[in-house]
Amino acid sequence: MVMSVIVKPQPLAGLEIRDFSMLIDGKWVTSANGEKIARVAPGHDVTVSRYPAGGKADVEQAIASARKAFDDGRWTSKTASQRSLALLKAADLIEARTEELAYLDAIEAGKPIAQVRGEIAGAVDIWRYAAALARDLHGESYNNLGDGTLGVVLREAIGVVSIITPWNFPFLIVSQKLPFALAAGCTTVVKPSELTSGSTLVLGEILAEAGIPDGVVNIITGTGAEVGQHMSTHPDVDMVSFTGSTAVGRLTMANAAQTLKKVALELGGKNPQIVFPDANLDEFIDAAVFGAWFNAGECCNAGSRLILHRSIADEVVARIADLSKKVVIGDPLNDQTQVGAIISPQHLNKIGNYVADAQKAGAKLAHGGEVLDLGMGHYMGLTVLSDVTPDMAVAREEVFGPVLSVLSFDTIDEAISIANQVDYGLSAGVWSRDFDTCMSIGRKVRAGTIWMNTFMDGTPELPFGGYRQSGLGRELGRHAVEDYTETKTLNMHLGARSAWWMPQAK
Repeated sequence: MVMSVIVKPQPLAGLEIRDFSMLIDGKWVTSANGEKIARVAPGHDVTVSRYPAGGKADVEQAIASARKAFDDGRWTSKTASQRSLALLKAADLIEARTEELAYLDAIEAGKPIAQVRGEIAGAVDIWRYAAALARDLHGESYNNLGDGTLGVVLREAIGVVSIITPWNFPFLIVSQKLPFALAAGCTTVVKPSELTSGSTLVLGEILAEAGIPDGVVNIITGTGAEVGQHMSTHPDVDMVSFTGSTAVGRLTMANAAQTLKKVALELGGKNPQIVFPDANLDEFIDAAVFGAWFNAGECCNAGSRLILHRSIADEVVARIADLSKKVVIGDPLNDQTQVGAIISPQHLNKIGNYVADAQKAGAKLAHGGEVLDLGMGHYMGLTVLSDVTPDMAVAREEVFGPVLSVLSFDTIDEAISIANQVDYGLSAGVWSRDFDTCMSIGRKVRAGTIWMNTFMDGTPELPFGGYRQSGLGRELGRHAVEDYTETKTLNMHLGARSAWWMPQAK
């Protein structure tokens, strides 16, 4: 029995498979090996895109291009206002091509197109914010070191940055990295996921039109093993910015350690929402359903763990199940769809195994749990598991699908303990009308973002990132551009200098 509103996917009428090229040194090229990657739409079971299957030779060429562009100063030597204007123009061009970008992400990732339009709008806002920060980047001066010393601290672009992005938010996540690197004056090599490269390649067209010089942004398509690994180890790369799974994040960090590069990692999450009896349950239920099912749960920030006070647990589970029945699942290209397809059949199978294993371990299936047969594509029913205990895999590991684990607590200390009993620390939510309760959770739960009486809100002004195995560093926020810089101290002596070791001549 299907426990949601279903919109069956429709065949892609008049489909033309889009053949993409890679961007290296301002030129659109195929891979050195001539091979292609075909992307089959997860919501429709048909090939929709083809990309070059890049390899080591292509990465070498792209990094050489970025290195030359940085060293000759064609971008770095521009004024902050010039870089800012180019980023603002890029934002306008992204906005103008919203429908094209949204369609690509919807068919390649299986995301609801209405949701992707919102992501593109958010990305436009980020590019404009980065443009503002480009003009705010500055160093420091110290004239309080005595009459004989003046100190100046410069902030300089770090150099060539490898940017590696995942499949779940193809355009949004590259927009959380690339504009800030460009605002700082860096040059880049970008590798989108081999599953969802289309919108990032269109971004390459946009940046060229916006006036970004050749070689400043290079875009390589291919697998992590063939492309990403070399981008992480190459000695001419100065920094790696990676978003993806914690397992691949560890590998990226190990690769970068070979040449001691700076590394920024935004990784997985197992994010709790802690709910007390005095919470506004009407508002929370809506936020819980959104937080769990948004992007089909394929979201590092998903509210995949509910930690409910025991006195309200049964009521909350029943109400979440009831509201989930109204969620629209199905065709990513239907404007009414709220939950689209799962990225691949392999990932769908992984999600199903988590659900089955949880039930074997003693969890109860309170809602959903089924794989959906919609005639085409890969779809998972919205699944609520109650009576979950902290030791279960479904309570500790990132399922990355529409699976909600419900745990219970009696005291605030127990709730905090449960929240912190995982390896992740990306985000958390707390729901209570009592300010002291919210602040106690906010200060003691180890996570990069704590939402209070809301969930999964965000703006470019607020930093994003995690504790522990959720990553290193922060994206967004007023210091985002500084993450792509090095500091240099100029220690200047003024006037005659007294001798240090040797006596002065008389």
